[in-house]
Amino acid sequence: MQHQNPIFIPGPTNTPDVIKAAMNVSNFDHRAPDFADDYIPLLNDLKKVFKTETGQVLLFSATGTGGWEGAISNTLCAGDKVLIARYGMFSQRWIDLCQRFGLDVEVVECEWGTGAPVEEFAHRLRADKKGHIKAVLVTHNETATAVKSDVHGVRKAIDNASHSALLMVDAVSSLASMDFQMDAWGVDIAITGAQKGFMLNTGLAIVGVSPKAMAATATATLPRCFFDFNDMANANKIGSYPYTPPVQLFNGLRASVSLLLNEGMSNVYARHHRIAEGVRAAVKAWGLELCAHSPELYSDTVTAIMVPEGKDANLITQHAYKAYGVSFGGGLGEMAGKLFRIGHLGAMTDVMVLSGIATAEMVMVDLGYNINLGSGVAAAQSVYRRGV
Repeated sequence: MQHQNPIFIPGPTNTPDVIKAAMNVSNFDHRAPDFADDYIPLLNDLKKVFKTETGQVLLFSATGTGGWEGAISNTLCAGDKVLIARYGMFSQRWIDLCQRFGLDVEVVECEWGTGAPVEEFAHRLRADKKGHIKAVLVTHNETATAVKSDVHGVRKAIDNASHSALLMVDAVSSLASMDFQMDAWGVDIAITGAQKGFMLNTGLAIVGVSPKAMAATATATLPRCFFDFNDMANANKIGSYPYTPPVQLFNGLRASVSLLLNEGMSNVYARHHRIAEGVRAAVKAWGLELCAHSPELYSDTVTAIMVPEGKDANLITQHAYKAYGVSFGGGLGEMAGKLFRIGHLGAMTDVMVLSGIATAEMVMVDLGYNINLGSGVAAAQSVYRRGV
């Protein structure tokens, strides 16, 4: 019964039964005229989750990495300069992708546990008088360190410098769980995946594209085919798809978006924040430290917990799975062995996460940590209790 337990990794996330049921359908003709009857409303409802009225949402059979590739290949040319900071494993992977495409990648090195360096970005954008920087890339929620960045602050830095750079945002582990405002924050491309806040199986790159980003496709010369924004957008205008779509995932996404909008996005954000606050209270009760350096950086979808010097965090994730059938996230890159992560996004409730906190306590006590059983659970309960 091991796989009946919730998973506490920052994606893929737990899938509600209603979404599983929605995906449990036979194949059907995606060229039939009634395909558009469901597909066009789905795309329109997704805009409500992205909080965009001027942009459009495109769906590709891929993961967030495919969305990264589509973002740069549709808007840039070989040799174009992009500005990006390295402050975790996923910002590092986006850097690597850009370098493989032959872009001139200007990297700002940051300490892991910090977020996008808004002031340093502002300085470099002001100094770029000739407009060599064509795009600024930001990982909104760095999953490896459980750090969120100030996306709106980066847009203000671009605007204050009177710069024309596009703003591209990796929102894979934040969108549909944490506050994200594509239009209000001036985001040109926002990228997420089906398996995080949308609570589906892996297999969809979900990309929000502003009019400015779509206009950039006219002059971009990087090679693209499968991820061509224009091919997708033109097909979508008539409720069609340029190639065979994953219809089961589309059905699941319709159910997911319905759940989110019925709950209300502000309530979704509040639920994630409350759950995260309980986890952070547990960490404090354990006497451990977060990887995120300060409260304004705290993620509401994942918590990265540093282990004491001399301890190996990998043993926590290994023992949790072997002894209790529960999955936590391990440390990645520079943080390998130094921290473990509790993911708490998507289909997650206060009661569910209490089981994860309790399991983490048992694991750490098993491994000789100086932690009192029940201390973290009690601290989280104080956050979650809803007395009259």
